[in-house]
Amino acid sequence: MGYRPPGLLASLDRMLEAHHYSRRTRKTYTMWARRFIRFHHRRHPREMGKAEVEAFLSALATDRKVSAATQNQALSALLFLYRRVLGIELPWLDEIVRAKQKRRLPIVLDRREVDSVLCQLNGMYRLVGMLLYGAGLRLLEACSLRVKDLDFDQRLIVVREGKGNKDRVTVLPEVVRDEMEEHIRRVHNLHRRDLRENAGWVELPHALMRKYPRAGREWAWQWVFPARKFYVDARSGQKRRHHLHQTSMQRAMREAVLKSGIAKRATCHTLRHSFATHLLQDGADIRTVQELLGHSDVKTTMIYTHVLNRGVAVRSPADRLKRRTPEW
Repeated sequence: MGYRPPGLLASLDRMLEAHHYSRRTRKTYTMWARRFIRFHHRRHPREMGKAEVEAFLSALATDRKVSAATQNQALSALLFLYRRVLGIELPWLDEIVRAKQKRRLPIVLDRREVDSVLCQLNGMYRLVGMLLYGAGLRLLEACSLRVKDLDFDQRLIVVREGKGNKDRVTVLPEVVRDEMEEHIRRVHNLHRRDLRENAGWVELPHALMRKYPRAGREWAWQWVFPARKFYVDARSGQKRRHHLHQTSMQRAMREAVLKSGIAKRATCHTLRHSFATHLLQDGADIRTVQELLGHSDVKTTMIYTHVLNRGVAVRSPADRLKRRTPEW
Protein backbone atom coordinates (compact mmCIF):
# COMPACT_ATOMS: atom_id res chain seq x y z
CA MET A 1 0.00 0.00 0.00
CA GLY A 2 2.81 2.45 0.84
CA TYR A 3 2.79 5.46 3.11
CA ARG A 4 -0.24 7.78 2.94
CA PRO A 5 0.89 11.38 3.57
CA PRO A 6 -2.15 13.39 4.80
CA GLY A 7 -1.08 13.37 8.47
CA LEU A 8 2.43 14.52 7.66
CA LEU A 9 1.22 17.15 5.22
CA ALA A 10 -1.22 18.50 7.78
CA SER A 11 1.66 18.76 10.28
CA LEU A 12 3.74 20.56 7.65
CA ASP A 13 0.95 23.05 7.01
CA ARG A 14 0.48 23.73 10.73
CA MET A 15 4.21 24.29 11.19
CA LEU A 16 4.30 26.68 8.23
CA GLU A 17 1.38 28.58 9.68
CA ALA A 18 3.12 28.74 13.07
CA HIS A 19 6.13 30.31 11.35
CA HIS A 20 3.82 32.88 9.68
CA TYR A 21 4.32 31.70 6.12
CA SER A 22 1.75 33.01 3.66
CA ARG A 23 -1.14 30.84 2.49
CA ARG A 24 0.41 30.73 -0.97
CA THR A 25 3.79 29.51 0.35
CA ARG A 26 2.10 26.92 2.57
CA LYS A 27 0.23 25.55 -0.43
CA THR A 28 3.41 25.47 -2.54
CA TYR A 29 5.55 23.77 0.12
CA THR A 30 2.86 21.16 0.74
CA MET A 31 2.69 20.47 -3.00
CA TRP A 32 6.46 19.85 -3.15
CA ALA A 33 6.34 17.52 -0.15
CA ARG A 34 3.55 15.54 -1.79
CA ARG A 35 5.46 15.29 -5.08
CA PHE A 36 8.60 14.18 -3.25
CA ILE A 37 6.70 11.37 -1.51
CA ARG A 38 5.06 10.23 -4.73
CA PHE A 39 8.37 10.33 -6.60
CA HIS A 40 9.75 7.78 -4.15
CA HIS A 41 6.70 5.51 -4.34
CA ARG A 42 5.02 6.83 -1.16
CA ARG A 43 7.85 6.08 1.21
CA HIS A 44 7.80 8.05 4.45
CA PRO A 45 10.31 10.94 4.36
CA ARG A 46 11.68 9.74 7.70
CA GLU A 47 12.87 6.58 5.89
CA MET A 48 14.67 8.71 3.30
CA GLY A 49 17.40 11.31 3.43
CA LYS A 50 20.08 13.09 1.48
CA ALA A 51 20.29 10.61 -1.41
CA GLU A 52 16.54 10.63 -2.05
CA VAL A 53 16.30 14.42 -1.85
CA GLU A 54 19.19 14.78 -4.29
CA ALA A 55 17.62 12.27 -6.68
CA PHE A 56 14.30 14.15 -6.62
CA LEU A 57 15.85 17.56 -7.17
CA SER A 58 18.13 16.27 -9.93
CA ALA A 59 15.14 14.71 -11.69
CA LEU A 60 13.40 18.07 -11.64
CA ALA A 61 16.32 19.58 -13.53
CA THR A 62 17.07 16.73 -15.94
CA ASP A 63 13.64 15.24 -16.62
CA ARG A 64 11.17 18.04 -15.88
CA LYS A 65 13.52 20.80 -17.15
CA VAL A 66 12.41 23.17 -14.38
CA SER A 67 14.06 26.54 -13.87
CA ALA A 68 16.70 27.15 -11.23
CA ALA A 69 14.19 29.19 -9.21
CA THR A 70 11.69 26.32 -9.20
CA GLN A 71 14.35 23.82 -8.15
CA ASN A 72 15.44 26.11 -5.30
CA GLN A 73 11.83 26.46 -4.21
CA ALA A 74 11.49 22.66 -4.02
CA LEU A 75 14.74 22.46 -2.04
CA SER A 76 13.51 25.06 0.46
CA ALA A 77 10.27 23.13 0.93
CA LEU A 78 12.05 19.85 1.61
CA LEU A 79 14.57 21.46 3.97
CA PHE A 80 11.69 22.94 5.97
CA LEU A 81 9.96 19.55 6.04
CA TYR A 82 13.02 17.76 7.37
CA ARG A 83 14.29 20.43 9.77
CA ARG A 84 11.06 21.82 11.23
CA VAL A 85 8.59 18.95 10.98
CA LEU A 86 10.72 15.81 11.22
CA GLY A 87 13.56 17.32 13.26
CA ILE A 88 16.19 15.90 10.89
CA GLU A 89 19.13 17.99 9.70
CA LEU A 90 20.15 17.00 6.18
CA PRO A 91 23.87 17.04 5.28
CA TRP A 92 25.00 19.44 2.58
CA LEU A 93 23.42 18.44 -0.72
CA ASP A 94 26.42 18.47 -3.07
CA GLU A 95 25.31 15.81 -5.57
CA ILE A 96 22.36 17.74 -7.00
CA VAL A 97 22.26 18.38 -10.73
CA ARG A 98 21.61 22.11 -10.69
CA ALA A 99 19.12 23.66 -13.09
CA LYS A 100 20.80 26.32 -15.21
CA GLN A 101 20.23 29.89 -14.10
CA LYS A 102 19.26 31.88 -17.18
CA ARG A 103 19.72 35.61 -17.13
CA ARG A 104 16.81 37.24 -18.91
CA LEU A 105 15.98 40.89 -19.35
CA PRO A 106 12.44 41.79 -18.29
CA ILE A 107 9.87 42.71 -20.92
CA VAL A 108 9.08 46.42 -20.65
CA LEU A 109 6.38 48.47 -22.37
CA ASP A 110 7.01 52.04 -23.42
CA ARG A 111 4.63 54.72 -22.12
CA ARG A 112 2.46 54.67 -25.23
CA GLU A 113 2.09 50.91 -25.02
CA VAL A 114 1.21 51.09 -21.31
CA ASP A 115 -1.49 53.65 -22.05
CA SER A 116 -2.80 51.53 -24.90
CA VAL A 117 -3.12 48.44 -22.67
CA LEU A 118 -4.67 50.28 -19.73
CA CYS A 119 -7.27 51.83 -22.05
CA GLN A 120 -8.44 48.29 -22.89
CA LEU A 121 -9.10 47.46 -19.23
CA ASN A 122 -12.39 48.37 -17.60
CA GLY A 123 -13.80 48.79 -14.10
CA MET A 124 -11.97 47.04 -11.31
CA TYR A 125 -9.44 45.58 -13.72
CA ARG A 126 -8.39 49.04 -14.89
CA LEU A 127 -7.83 50.15 -11.29
CA VAL A 128 -5.70 47.08 -10.58
CA GLY A 129 -3.71 47.70 -13.76
CA MET A 130 -3.16 51.33 -12.75
CA LEU A 131 -1.77 50.20 -9.38
CA LEU A 132 0.51 47.60 -10.99
CA TYR A 133 2.01 50.29 -13.23
CA GLY A 134 1.53 53.39 -11.09
CA ALA A 135 2.66 51.90 -7.75
CA GLY A 136 4.84 48.98 -8.85
CA LEU A 137 2.73 46.42 -7.03
CA ARG A 138 2.94 42.70 -7.64
CA LEU A 139 -0.34 41.18 -8.78
CA LEU A 140 -1.13 39.43 -5.49
CA GLU A 141 -0.22 42.58 -3.55
CA ALA A 142 -2.72 44.59 -5.57
CA CYS A 143 -5.50 42.00 -5.40
CA SER A 144 -5.14 41.55 -1.62
CA LEU A 145 -5.06 45.23 -0.62
CA ARG A 146 -7.28 46.10 2.33
CA VAL A 147 -9.11 49.39 2.87
CA LYS A 148 -6.83 50.33 5.77
CA ASP A 149 -3.78 50.08 3.48
CA LEU A 150 -4.81 53.11 1.40
CA ASP A 151 -3.93 56.61 2.59
CA PHE A 152 -5.52 59.13 0.24
CA ASP A 153 -4.31 62.18 2.18
CA GLN A 154 -0.66 61.12 2.09
CA ARG A 155 -1.06 59.46 -1.35
CA LEU A 156 0.45 56.25 -0.01
CA ILE A 157 -0.17 52.53 -0.26
CA VAL A 158 1.08 50.29 2.53
CA VAL A 159 1.94 46.83 1.26
CA ARG A 160 1.55 44.30 4.09
CA GLU A 161 3.50 41.06 4.07
CA GLY A 162 4.79 41.39 0.54
CA LYS A 163 7.31 38.98 -0.95
CA GLY A 164 9.67 37.83 1.79
CA ASN A 165 7.01 38.69 4.40
CA LYS A 166 8.10 42.35 4.32
CA ASP A 167 6.02 45.51 4.66
CA ARG A 168 6.76 48.56 2.54
CA VAL A 169 5.26 51.87 1.45
CA THR A 170 4.76 52.93 -2.15
CA VAL A 171 3.04 55.77 -3.96
CA LEU A 172 -0.68 56.03 -4.71
CA PRO A 173 -0.88 57.54 -8.22
CA GLU A 174 -2.59 60.93 -8.19
CA VAL A 175 -4.13 60.26 -11.60
CA VAL A 176 -6.21 57.40 -10.22
CA ARG A 177 -7.11 58.95 -6.86
CA ASP A 178 -10.64 60.10 -7.79
CA GLU A 179 -11.47 56.76 -9.40
CA MET A 180 -10.16 54.89 -6.35
CA GLU A 181 -12.19 57.02 -3.95
CA GLU A 182 -15.36 56.39 -5.97
CA HIS A 183 -14.54 52.69 -6.09
CA ILE A 184 -14.05 52.60 -2.30
CA ARG A 185 -17.48 54.22 -1.84
CA ARG A 186 -19.06 51.47 -3.95
CA VAL A 187 -17.22 48.77 -2.01
CA HIS A 188 -18.39 50.36 1.26
CA ASN A 189 -22.01 50.21 0.07
CA LEU A 190 -21.49 46.58 -0.88
CA HIS A 191 -20.09 45.84 2.59
CA ARG A 192 -23.10 47.47 4.27
CA ARG A 193 -25.40 45.28 2.20
CA ASP A 194 -23.36 42.22 3.13
CA LEU A 195 -23.72 43.06 6.81
CA ARG A 196 -27.50 43.26 6.45
CA GLU A 197 -27.42 39.76 4.92
CA ASN A 198 -25.46 38.38 7.92
CA ALA A 199 -22.28 38.24 5.86
CA GLY A 200 -19.50 40.83 5.49
CA TRP A 201 -16.66 38.68 6.82
CA VAL A 202 -13.15 38.47 5.39
CA GLU A 203 -10.21 36.27 6.30
CA LEU A 204 -7.76 37.84 8.75
CA PRO A 205 -4.01 37.16 8.85
CA HIS A 206 -2.48 34.79 11.39
CA ALA A 207 -4.29 34.61 14.76
CA LEU A 208 -6.10 37.95 14.59
CA MET A 209 -9.48 36.24 14.27
CA ARG A 210 -8.97 34.60 17.64
CA LYS A 211 -7.64 37.77 19.23
CA TYR A 212 -10.31 40.06 17.75
CA PRO A 213 -13.32 37.85 16.93
CA ARG A 214 -15.38 40.67 15.37
CA ALA A 215 -12.59 42.34 13.38
CA GLY A 216 -13.34 40.24 10.30
CA ARG A 217 -16.50 42.31 9.70
CA GLU A 218 -14.92 45.72 10.28
CA TRP A 219 -14.70 48.09 7.34
CA ALA A 220 -10.95 48.69 7.68
CA TRP A 221 -10.16 45.01 7.06
CA GLN A 222 -12.29 44.64 3.93
CA TRP A 223 -10.68 43.94 0.57
CA VAL A 224 -10.26 46.90 -1.78
CA PHE A 225 -11.05 44.56 -4.68
CA PRO A 226 -13.59 42.03 -3.36
CA ALA A 227 -14.78 38.99 -5.26
CA ARG A 228 -18.28 38.97 -6.70
CA LYS A 229 -19.58 36.01 -4.71
CA PHE A 230 -19.64 34.79 -1.11
CA TYR A 231 -18.14 31.58 0.13
CA VAL A 232 -18.80 29.82 3.43
CA ASP A 233 -15.71 29.19 5.53
CA ALA A 234 -15.61 25.50 6.51
CA ARG A 235 -14.18 26.14 9.99
CA SER A 236 -16.25 29.08 11.19
CA GLY A 237 -19.34 28.87 9.00
CA GLN A 238 -18.93 32.58 8.20
CA LYS A 239 -20.15 33.99 4.88
CA ARG A 240 -17.05 35.63 3.50
CA ARG A 241 -15.81 37.34 0.38
CA HIS A 242 -12.41 36.55 -1.02
CA HIS A 243 -10.39 39.20 -2.81
CA LEU A 244 -10.26 39.42 -6.60
CA HIS A 245 -8.55 36.29 -7.87
CA GLN A 246 -5.27 36.69 -9.71
CA THR A 247 -6.37 34.57 -12.66
CA SER A 248 -9.28 36.94 -13.37
CA MET A 249 -6.89 39.86 -13.70
CA GLN A 250 -4.45 37.80 -15.73
CA ARG A 251 -7.20 36.94 -18.23
CA ALA A 252 -8.28 40.57 -18.46
CA MET A 253 -4.68 41.65 -19.02
CA ARG A 254 -4.14 39.05 -21.74
CA GLU A 255 -7.25 40.24 -23.59
CA ALA A 256 -6.20 43.88 -23.20
CA VAL A 257 -2.76 43.17 -24.71
CA LEU A 258 -4.34 41.36 -27.66
CA LYS A 259 -6.83 44.18 -28.30
CA SER A 260 -4.08 46.80 -28.11
CA GLY A 261 -2.15 45.05 -30.88
CA ILE A 262 1.14 45.16 -28.99
CA ALA A 263 3.64 42.59 -30.30
CA LYS A 264 5.14 41.82 -26.89
CA ARG A 265 4.44 39.00 -24.43
CA ALA A 266 3.21 41.44 -21.81
CA THR A 267 1.71 40.19 -18.55
CA CYS A 268 0.55 41.81 -15.33
CA HIS A 269 4.13 41.71 -14.06
CA THR A 270 5.25 43.59 -17.16
CA LEU A 271 3.46 46.66 -15.76
CA ARG A 272 5.62 46.44 -12.62
CA HIS A 273 8.75 46.16 -14.77
CA SER A 274 7.60 49.20 -16.74
CA PHE A 275 7.03 51.15 -13.51
CA ALA A 276 10.64 50.62 -12.43
CA THR A 277 12.14 51.31 -15.85
CA HIS A 278 10.18 54.52 -16.38
CA LEU A 279 11.12 55.79 -12.91
CA LEU A 280 14.80 55.31 -13.75
CA GLN A 281 14.29 56.99 -17.12
CA ASP A 282 12.83 59.97 -15.25
CA GLY A 283 15.97 60.20 -13.10
CA ALA A 284 14.79 58.46 -9.91
CA ASP A 285 17.52 57.19 -7.59
CA ILE A 286 17.96 53.44 -7.84
CA ARG A 287 17.78 53.06 -4.05
CA THR A 288 14.39 54.76 -4.08
CA VAL A 289 13.19 52.41 -6.80
CA GLN A 290 14.53 49.48 -4.77
CA GLU A 291 12.46 50.52 -1.75
CA LEU A 292 9.31 51.11 -3.79
CA LEU A 293 9.62 47.66 -5.37
CA GLY A 294 10.48 45.93 -2.09
CA HIS A 295 13.73 44.35 -3.32
CA SER A 296 16.04 43.05 -0.59
CA ASP A 297 19.15 43.55 -2.72
CA VAL A 298 19.83 46.47 -5.02
CA LYS A 299 21.36 43.97 -7.48
CA THR A 300 17.82 42.81 -8.25
CA THR A 301 16.81 46.38 -9.09
CA MET A 302 19.95 46.84 -11.23
CA ILE A 303 18.42 44.62 -13.94
CA TYR A 304 16.37 47.63 -15.04
CA THR A 305 19.52 49.62 -15.75
CA HIS A 306 20.40 46.92 -18.29
CA VAL A 307 17.02 47.49 -19.92
CA LEU A 308 17.80 51.22 -20.13
CA ASN A 309 21.18 50.51 -21.72
CA ARG A 310 20.02 48.09 -24.37
CA GLY A 311 20.88 50.55 -27.13
CA VAL A 312 24.29 49.95 -28.72
CA ALA A 313 26.84 52.65 -29.47
CA VAL A 314 27.95 51.31 -32.87
CA ARG A 315 26.55 51.92 -36.31
CA SER A 316 25.45 48.97 -38.38
CA PRO A 317 27.57 48.46 -41.53
CA ALA A 318 24.32 48.03 -43.45
CA ASP A 319 23.57 51.71 -42.81
CA ARG A 320 26.57 52.65 -45.02
CA LEU A 321 25.24 50.85 -48.08
CA LYS A 322 23.79 52.86 -50.92
CA ARG A 323 20.03 53.05 -50.57
CA ARG A 324 18.08 51.45 -53.42
CA THR A 325 14.37 51.29 -54.02
CA PRO A 326 13.33 47.65 -53.61
CA GLU A 327 11.73 45.89 -56.55
CA TRP A 328 8.69 43.84 -55.61
